Amino acid sequence: HALGSGVIVNSDGYIVTNNHVIAHASDIEVLLSDKRTFKGKVVGADPQTDVAVIKVQGRDLPTASLGDSSNLRVGDTVMAFGEPFGLGFTVTRGSVSALSRSLYDPNKFESFVQTDAAINPGNSGGPLVNVRGQVVGINTAIVPGQGPGGESSFLGIGFAIPSNMVKHVMGDLVKSGKVTRGYLGVKIGPLDDKLARQFHVPDTAGALIDSVTPGGPGDKAGLKPGDVVRKADGQTIEDSSQLQTLVIDTNPGTPVTLDILRDGKPMTVRVTLGERPADLAATVVPGRQSEGALRGVTVQNLTPALRDQLGIPSSVSGVVISDLDSNSPAAQAGLQQGDVIESINRHPVESVAAFNRLAAEAKGETLLQVNRGGEGQFVVISPGGGEQGGDDESQ
Repeated sequence: HALGSGVIVNSDGYIVTNNHVIAHASDIEVLLSDKRTFKGKVVGADPQTDVAVIKVQGRDLPTASLGDSSNLRVGDTVMAFGEPFGLGFTVTRGSVSALSRSLYDPNKFESFVQTDAAINPGNSGGPLVNVRGQVVGINTAIVPGQGPGGESSFLGIGFAIPSNMVKHVMGDLVKSGKVTRGYLGVKIGPLDDKLARQFHVPDTAGALIDSVTPGGPGDKAGLKPGDVVRKADGQTIEDSSQLQTLVIDTNPGTPVTLDILRDGKPMTVRVTLGERPADLAATVVPGRQSEGALRGVTVQNLTPALRDQLGIPSSVSGVVISDLDSNSPAAQAGLQQGDVIESINRHPVESVAAFNRLAAEAKGETLLQVNRGGEGQFVVISPGGGEQGGDDESQ
Protein backbone atom coordinates (compact mmCIF):
# COMPACT_ATOMS: atom_id res chain seq x y z
CA HIS A 1 0.00 0.00 0.00
CA ALA A 2 1.18 3.53 -0.79
CA LEU A 3 -0.30 6.95 -0.10
CA GLY A 4 0.20 10.06 -2.19
CA SER A 5 -1.49 13.17 -3.48
CA GLY A 6 -2.40 14.52 -6.90
CA VAL A 7 -4.16 17.35 -8.68
CA ILE A 8 -6.99 17.22 -11.24
CA VAL A 9 -5.87 19.44 -14.09
CA ASN A 10 -8.84 19.23 -16.47
CA SER A 11 -12.50 18.28 -16.49
CA ASP A 12 -11.83 15.10 -18.49
CA GLY A 13 -10.53 13.57 -15.25
CA TYR A 14 -6.77 13.69 -15.87
CA ILE A 15 -4.78 13.80 -12.63
CA VAL A 16 -1.09 14.63 -12.30
CA THR A 17 0.91 12.93 -9.54
CA ASN A 18 4.40 11.47 -8.97
CA ASN A 19 5.63 8.37 -10.72
CA HIS A 20 6.98 7.03 -7.43
CA VAL A 21 3.47 7.22 -5.94
CA ILE A 22 1.90 4.86 -8.52
CA ALA A 23 4.92 2.95 -9.85
CA HIS A 24 4.12 -0.39 -8.17
CA ALA A 25 0.35 -0.04 -7.85
CA SER A 26 -1.96 -2.83 -9.01
CA ASP A 27 -5.07 -0.81 -8.08
CA ILE A 28 -5.47 2.95 -7.67
CA GLU A 29 -8.19 4.55 -5.55
CA VAL A 30 -8.69 8.31 -5.76
CA LEU A 31 -10.32 10.13 -2.85
CA LEU A 32 -11.41 13.74 -3.46
CA SER A 33 -11.62 16.41 -0.78
CA ASP A 34 -15.43 16.16 -0.99
CA LYS A 35 -15.12 12.46 0.02
CA ARG A 36 -16.06 11.03 -3.41
CA THR A 37 -13.95 8.04 -4.47
CA PHE A 38 -13.03 6.83 -7.95
CA LYS A 39 -10.99 4.07 -9.52
CA GLY A 40 -7.93 5.47 -11.25
CA LYS A 41 -6.22 4.20 -14.41
CA VAL A 42 -2.60 4.97 -15.30
CA VAL A 43 -2.35 6.93 -18.57
CA GLY A 44 1.44 7.10 -18.56
CA ALA A 45 4.48 7.74 -16.40
CA ASP A 46 7.92 9.28 -16.84
CA PRO A 47 10.49 8.09 -14.27
CA GLN A 48 13.10 10.63 -15.46
CA THR A 49 10.97 13.53 -14.19
CA ASP A 50 8.94 11.54 -11.61
CA VAL A 51 5.69 12.67 -13.28
CA ALA A 52 2.71 10.35 -13.82
CA VAL A 53 -0.77 10.91 -15.22
CA ILE A 54 -3.83 8.92 -14.15
CA LYS A 55 -7.47 9.25 -15.21
CA VAL A 56 -10.79 8.90 -13.46
CA GLN A 57 -14.34 8.85 -14.82
CA GLY A 58 -16.49 11.43 -13.06
CA ARG A 59 -18.75 14.45 -13.39
CA ASP A 60 -18.43 17.99 -12.00
CA LEU A 61 -14.79 17.39 -11.10
CA PRO A 62 -12.98 20.34 -9.50
CA THR A 63 -9.88 21.35 -11.48
CA ALA A 64 -6.78 23.46 -10.96
CA SER A 65 -4.94 25.31 -13.71
CA LEU A 66 -1.22 24.90 -14.37
CA GLY A 67 0.61 28.23 -14.11
CA ASP A 68 3.87 29.42 -15.66
CA SER A 69 6.72 28.35 -13.38
CA SER A 70 9.19 30.54 -15.29
CA ASN A 71 7.54 33.53 -13.57
CA LEU A 72 8.48 32.26 -10.09
CA ARG A 73 10.95 34.32 -8.11
CA VAL A 74 12.80 33.53 -4.89
CA GLY A 75 10.69 34.85 -2.02
CA ASP A 76 7.32 34.29 -3.69
CA THR A 77 4.63 32.94 -1.36
CA VAL A 78 3.50 29.39 -2.19
CA MET A 79 1.25 26.77 -0.60
CA ALA A 80 1.61 22.98 -0.62
CA PHE A 81 -1.57 20.87 -0.77
CA GLY A 82 -1.74 17.19 0.12
CA GLU A 83 -2.44 14.51 2.68
CA PRO A 84 0.68 14.15 4.87
CA PHE A 85 0.96 10.95 6.95
CA GLY A 86 -2.62 10.06 5.94
CA LEU A 87 -3.98 12.73 8.29
CA GLY A 88 -6.36 14.20 5.72
CA PHE A 89 -6.42 17.20 3.42
CA THR A 90 -3.76 19.71 4.55
CA VAL A 91 -2.42 23.05 3.32
CA THR A 92 0.95 24.46 4.38
CA ARG A 93 2.40 27.84 3.47
CA GLY A 94 5.91 29.04 2.78
CA SER A 95 8.16 30.71 0.25
CA VAL A 96 10.13 29.82 -2.85
CA SER A 97 13.59 29.28 -1.36
CA ALA A 98 15.52 28.64 -4.58
CA LEU A 99 15.07 27.70 -8.23
CA SER A 100 16.76 25.18 -10.55
CA ARG A 101 17.81 22.91 -7.68
CA SER A 102 19.19 19.40 -8.33
CA LEU A 103 19.57 16.34 -6.11
CA TYR A 104 22.25 14.97 -8.47
CA ASP A 105 20.45 11.85 -9.65
CA PRO A 106 22.11 10.99 -13.01
CA ASN A 107 19.02 9.13 -14.16
CA LYS A 108 16.63 12.05 -13.75
CA PHE A 109 16.01 15.51 -15.15
CA GLU A 110 16.04 17.79 -12.14
CA SER A 111 15.40 21.52 -11.97
CA PHE A 112 13.36 21.71 -8.80
CA VAL A 113 11.57 24.57 -7.12
CA GLN A 114 12.88 24.55 -3.54
CA THR A 115 10.40 25.62 -0.86
CA ASP A 116 10.10 25.82 2.90
CA ALA A 117 6.36 25.11 2.75
CA ALA A 118 6.11 21.90 4.78
CA ILE A 119 6.12 18.77 2.58
CA ASN A 120 5.89 15.37 4.28
CA PRO A 121 5.25 11.74 3.25
CA GLY A 122 1.81 11.68 1.64
CA ASN A 123 2.30 15.11 0.04
CA SER A 124 4.13 13.57 -2.92
CA GLY A 125 2.29 14.35 -6.15
CA GLY A 126 0.29 17.20 -4.66
CA PRO A 127 0.34 20.74 -6.02
CA LEU A 128 2.52 23.67 -5.07
CA VAL A 129 0.29 26.70 -5.64
CA ASN A 130 0.97 30.43 -5.97
CA VAL A 131 -1.14 33.22 -4.47
CA ARG A 132 -3.26 33.35 -7.66
CA GLY A 133 -4.35 29.75 -7.16
CA GLN A 134 -2.25 28.44 -10.05
CA VAL A 135 -0.30 25.20 -9.78
CA VAL A 136 3.39 26.11 -10.22
CA GLY A 137 4.87 22.78 -9.17
CA ILE A 138 4.22 19.17 -8.19
CA ASN A 139 5.67 18.28 -4.78
CA THR A 140 8.11 15.41 -5.09
CA ALA A 141 10.93 15.24 -2.52
CA ILE A 142 12.26 16.46 0.81
CA VAL A 143 15.50 16.54 2.75
CA PRO A 144 14.33 14.15 5.47
CA GLY A 145 14.30 14.28 9.23
CA GLN A 146 12.64 11.77 11.53
CA GLY A 147 8.86 11.71 11.90
CA PRO A 148 6.17 9.52 13.54
CA GLY A 149 6.88 5.80 13.35
CA GLY A 150 10.36 6.42 11.97
CA GLU A 151 9.04 8.00 8.75
CA SER A 152 10.90 10.85 7.09
CA SER A 153 9.62 14.30 8.05
CA PHE A 154 10.17 17.88 6.95
CA LEU A 155 13.23 19.97 7.85
CA GLY A 156 12.38 23.11 5.89
CA ILE A 157 13.74 21.95 2.52
CA GLY A 158 11.24 20.55 0.02
CA PHE A 159 11.30 20.23 -3.75
CA ALA A 160 8.66 20.49 -6.46
CA ILE A 161 8.79 19.72 -10.18
CA PRO A 162 8.17 23.03 -12.00
CA SER A 163 4.81 23.26 -13.74
CA ASN A 164 6.31 24.01 -17.15
CA MET A 165 8.13 20.68 -17.06
CA VAL A 166 4.90 18.99 -15.91
CA LYS A 167 2.95 20.52 -18.82
CA HIS A 168 5.33 19.10 -21.40
CA VAL A 169 5.48 15.64 -19.85
CA MET A 170 1.73 15.45 -19.26
CA GLY A 171 0.93 16.58 -22.80
CA ASP A 172 3.11 13.85 -24.31
CA LEU A 173 1.83 11.15 -21.95
CA VAL A 174 -1.81 11.95 -22.70
CA LYS A 175 -1.15 12.16 -26.44
CA SER A 176 1.07 9.14 -26.99
CA GLY A 177 1.95 7.51 -23.67
CA LYS A 178 5.63 8.45 -24.00
CA VAL A 179 7.69 11.61 -23.65
CA THR A 180 9.79 13.16 -26.42
CA ARG A 181 12.33 15.84 -25.55
CA GLY A 182 14.24 18.50 -27.40
CA TYR A 183 17.91 17.94 -28.26
CA LEU A 184 20.54 20.57 -29.00
CA GLY A 185 23.43 18.19 -29.64
CA VAL A 186 25.97 19.93 -27.41
CA LYS A 187 27.69 19.24 -24.11
CA ILE A 188 27.41 22.17 -21.72
CA GLY A 189 28.90 23.16 -18.41
CA PRO A 190 28.89 26.11 -16.00
CA LEU A 191 31.15 29.15 -16.05
CA ASP A 192 33.46 30.08 -13.20
CA ASP A 193 35.59 33.22 -12.95
CA LYS A 194 38.60 31.68 -14.69
CA LEU A 195 36.59 30.30 -17.61
CA ALA A 196 34.72 33.58 -17.98
CA ARG A 197 38.04 35.43 -18.31
CA GLN A 198 39.35 32.92 -20.85
CA PHE A 199 36.26 33.27 -23.06
CA HIS A 200 35.90 37.04 -22.57
CA VAL A 201 32.57 36.85 -20.76
CA PRO A 202 31.81 39.76 -18.39
CA ASP A 203 30.31 37.55 -15.65
CA THR A 204 29.58 33.90 -14.86
CA ALA A 205 25.99 33.81 -16.13
CA GLY A 206 25.27 31.48 -19.04
CA ALA A 207 26.07 27.98 -20.25
CA LEU A 208 29.47 27.14 -21.75
CA ILE A 209 29.45 24.78 -24.73
CA ASP A 210 32.25 22.26 -24.11
CA SER A 211 31.72 20.18 -27.24
CA VAL A 212 29.37 19.89 -30.20
CA THR A 213 28.03 16.58 -31.56
CA PRO A 214 28.98 16.30 -35.26
CA GLY A 215 25.89 16.41 -37.43
CA GLY A 216 23.64 17.36 -34.51
CA PRO A 217 21.25 20.33 -34.42
CA GLY A 218 23.81 22.64 -32.80
CA ASP A 219 26.50 21.69 -35.29
CA LYS A 220 24.15 22.33 -38.22
CA ALA A 221 23.27 25.74 -36.79
CA GLY A 222 26.94 26.73 -36.41
CA LEU A 223 27.47 26.41 -32.65
CA LYS A 224 31.11 25.87 -31.62
CA PRO A 225 32.97 24.76 -28.49
CA GLY A 226 33.69 27.82 -26.36
CA ASP A 227 30.41 29.55 -27.23
CA VAL A 228 28.56 30.82 -24.19
CA VAL A 229 24.75 30.78 -24.34
CA ARG A 230 23.38 33.87 -22.60
CA LYS A 231 19.75 33.84 -23.74
CA ALA A 232 17.31 31.37 -25.31
CA ASP A 233 14.22 32.80 -27.00
CA GLY A 234 14.79 36.02 -25.07
CA GLN A 235 14.99 34.28 -21.67
CA THR A 236 18.19 34.97 -19.75
CA ILE A 237 20.21 31.79 -19.08
CA GLU A 238 21.73 31.96 -15.60
CA ASP A 239 23.44 28.56 -15.67
CA SER A 240 23.77 25.30 -17.61
CA SER A 241 20.96 23.61 -15.67
CA GLN A 242 18.51 26.27 -16.83
CA LEU A 243 19.46 25.73 -20.48
CA GLN A 244 19.14 21.96 -20.10
CA THR A 245 15.63 22.34 -18.65
CA LEU A 246 14.55 24.72 -21.40
CA VAL A 247 15.76 22.35 -24.14
CA ILE A 248 14.22 19.15 -22.77
CA ASP A 249 10.91 20.92 -22.10
CA THR A 250 10.69 21.99 -25.75
CA ASN A 251 9.26 19.73 -28.44
CA PRO A 252 11.57 18.36 -31.15
CA GLY A 253 11.34 20.37 -34.37
CA THR A 254 10.90 23.65 -32.53
CA PRO A 255 13.15 26.54 -33.65
CA VAL A 256 15.00 28.22 -30.78
CA THR A 257 16.91 31.51 -30.98
CA LEU A 258 20.11 31.54 -28.93
CA ASP A 259 22.02 34.70 -28.00
CA ILE A 260 25.63 33.70 -27.52
CA LEU A 261 29.05 35.19 -26.88
CA ARG A 262 31.90 33.89 -29.05
CA ASP A 263 35.24 35.21 -27.82
CA GLY A 264 33.32 38.04 -26.21
CA LYS A 265 31.45 39.03 -29.38
CA PRO A 266 27.62 38.79 -29.34
CA MET A 267 25.99 36.58 -31.97
CA THR A 268 22.53 35.18 -32.62
CA VAL A 269 22.10 31.55 -33.69
CA ARG A 270 18.81 29.94 -34.68
CA VAL A 271 18.65 26.20 -33.96
CA THR A 272 15.91 23.72 -34.81
CA LEU A 273 15.88 21.18 -31.99
CA GLY A 274 16.15 17.47 -32.73
CA GLU A 275 14.74 14.61 -30.65
CA ARG A 276 16.81 13.63 -27.65
CA PRO A 277 18.15 10.04 -27.99
CA ALA A 278 16.51 7.69 -25.50
CA ASP A 279 19.87 6.31 -24.32
CA LEU A 280 21.37 9.70 -23.52
CA ALA A 281 21.88 10.09 -19.78
CA ALA A 282 19.99 12.86 -18.01
CA THR A 283 23.23 14.14 -16.48
CA VAL A 284 26.53 12.88 -17.82
CA VAL A 285 28.84 13.82 -14.95
CA PRO A 286 26.71 14.89 -11.99
CA GLY A 287 29.26 14.98 -9.18
CA ARG A 288 32.19 17.28 -9.81
CA GLN A 289 33.76 19.41 -7.10
CA SER A 290 35.00 22.91 -7.97
CA GLU A 291 36.74 23.68 -4.68
CA GLY A 292 38.25 22.02 -1.61
CA ALA A 293 40.55 19.01 -1.34
CA LEU A 294 38.52 17.01 -3.88
CA ARG A 295 38.20 19.70 -6.53
CA GLY A 296 38.57 18.38 -10.06
CA VAL A 297 37.19 14.93 -9.14
CA THR A 298 34.12 13.82 -11.12
CA VAL A 299 32.20 10.75 -10.00
CA GLN A 300 29.21 8.65 -10.99
CA ASN A 301 27.22 5.97 -9.22
CA LEU A 302 28.60 2.43 -9.19
CA THR A 303 26.30 0.47 -11.50
CA PRO A 304 26.33 -3.35 -11.85
CA ALA A 305 27.92 -3.00 -15.30
CA LEU A 306 30.71 -0.77 -13.96
CA ARG A 307 31.23 -3.13 -11.02
CA ASP A 308 31.82 -6.04 -13.42
CA GLN A 309 33.99 -3.97 -15.74
CA LEU A 310 36.23 -2.68 -12.93
CA GLY A 311 36.38 -5.94 -10.97
CA ILE A 312 34.83 -4.49 -7.83
CA PRO A 313 33.49 -7.06 -5.31
CA SER A 314 29.78 -7.02 -4.46
CA SER A 315 30.66 -6.17 -0.85
CA VAL A 316 32.13 -2.80 -1.90
CA SER A 317 29.89 0.27 -2.21
CA GLY A 318 30.88 3.74 -3.33
CA VAL A 319 31.14 6.03 -6.36
CA VAL A 320 33.40 5.69 -9.41
CA ILE A 321 35.84 8.39 -10.52
CA SER A 322 34.72 9.03 -14.11
CA ASP A 323 36.95 12.05 -14.79
CA LEU A 324 39.92 13.57 -13.04
CA ASP A 325 41.67 16.89 -13.56
CA SER A 326 45.35 16.06 -13.98
CA ASN A 327 46.28 19.16 -11.94
CA SER A 328 43.98 18.31 -9.04
CA PRO A 329 45.22 17.34 -5.55
CA ALA A 330 43.58 13.92 -6.00
CA ALA A 331 45.51 13.23 -9.20
CA GLN A 332 48.72 14.36 -7.54
CA ALA A 333 48.00 11.88 -4.74
CA GLY A 334 47.78 9.03 -7.26
CA LEU A 335 44.02 8.62 -7.80
CA GLN A 336 42.92 7.44 -11.24
CA GLN A 337 39.80 7.14 -13.36
CA GLY A 338 37.99 3.93 -12.41
CA ASP A 339 38.94 4.13 -8.74
CA VAL A 340 35.98 3.60 -6.41
CA ILE A 341 35.74 6.01 -3.47
CA GLU A 342 34.23 4.06 -0.55
CA SER A 343 34.50 6.68 2.18
CA ILE A 344 35.56 10.29 2.81
CA ASN A 345 37.01 11.04 6.24
CA ARG A 346 35.62 7.69 7.45
CA HIS A 347 32.06 8.51 6.29
CA PRO A 348 30.63 6.03 3.74
CA VAL A 349 29.98 7.32 0.23
CA GLU A 350 26.96 5.43 -1.09
CA SER A 351 25.83 7.81 -3.84
CA VAL A 352 26.79 10.86 -5.87
CA ALA A 353 24.65 12.99 -3.55
CA ALA A 354 26.65 11.72 -0.53
CA PHE A 355 29.92 12.42 -2.37
CA ASN A 356 28.85 15.99 -3.14
CA ARG A 357 27.91 16.62 0.47
CA LEU A 358 31.04 15.09 2.02
CA ALA A 359 33.43 16.50 -0.59
CA ALA A 360 32.06 20.00 -0.02
CA GLU A 361 33.01 19.64 3.65
CA ALA A 362 36.53 18.35 2.87
CA LYS A 363 38.65 21.50 3.14
CA GLY A 364 41.84 20.32 4.85
CA GLU A 365 43.72 17.01 4.64
CA THR A 366 41.16 14.42 3.57
CA LEU A 367 41.25 10.66 4.15
CA LEU A 368 39.79 8.50 1.38
CA GLN A 369 39.17 4.78 1.35
CA VAL A 370 39.63 3.72 -2.28
CA ASN A 371 39.16 0.44 -4.13
CA ARG A 372 41.10 -0.19 -7.34
CA GLY A 373 40.42 -3.42 -9.21
CA GLY A 374 39.16 -5.15 -6.06
CA GLU A 375 42.03 -4.01 -3.81
CA GLY A 376 41.34 -1.47 -1.08
CA GLN A 377 43.68 1.24 0.15
CA PHE A 378 43.65 4.49 2.12
CA VAL A 379 44.83 7.72 0.50
CA VAL A 380 45.33 11.14 2.09
CA ILE A 381 44.58 14.13 -0.14
CA SER A 382 46.30 17.39 0.76
CA PRO A 383 44.73 20.58 -0.61
CA GLY A 384 46.89 22.26 -3.22
CA GLY A 385 46.81 24.03 -6.56
CA GLY A 386 44.80 23.04 -9.60
CA GLU A 387 42.28 24.40 -12.02
CA GLN A 388 38.60 24.58 -11.17
CA GLY A 389 35.75 23.03 -13.12
CA GLY A 390 32.06 22.13 -12.96
CA ASP A 391 29.28 19.81 -14.03
CA ASP A 392 28.72 18.99 -17.70
CA GLU A 393 25.40 18.08 -19.26
CA SER A 394 24.52 16.75 -22.69
CA GLN A 395 21.77 18.54 -24.59
